[in-house]
Amino acid sequence: MVQSAFSQCSICTKTASQLGEGPAHSLNAGILYLMFAPLAIMGYIGWRWWRREKEIMKEEG
Repeated sequence: MVQSAFSQCSICTKTASQLGEGPAHSLNAGILYLMFAPLAIMGYIGWRWWRREKEIMKEEG
């Protein structure tokens, strides 16, 4: 299910190509790590909202 993701802008791609294979991989991993934090926070907030709505519906019905 999980595929390798490459999320680099054009500037990052050019910089990574100059760095070499190892540092370029680390740069890409860092970009993905920074992307994960906001998504995890939004997911947690959405899960809490969904759970609260489910409890409210159970109390009403």
